[in-house]
Amino acid sequence: MSMRVNGKDLELVSPMTVKDLISNTGRKEDRVAVELNGKIVPRSEYASVFLNGNDSVEIVGFVGGG
Repeated sequence: MSMRVNGKDLELVSPMTVKDLISNTGRKEDRVAVELNGKIVPRSEYASVFLNGNDSVEIVGFVGGG
């Protein structure tokens, strides 16, 4: 199964949740926002939303500054 993550193709080897994907990219859940197929995924649902082939995911990281 392949999907698009931040504009790049990614092969999924097994069923994966949004939480798994975030972890596999080395990011922290509390520092990102995730859009799945054009809709924002609430942080409270990261562990229960499974990704499928042909999904399109955007992961945006928060950057602090001043």
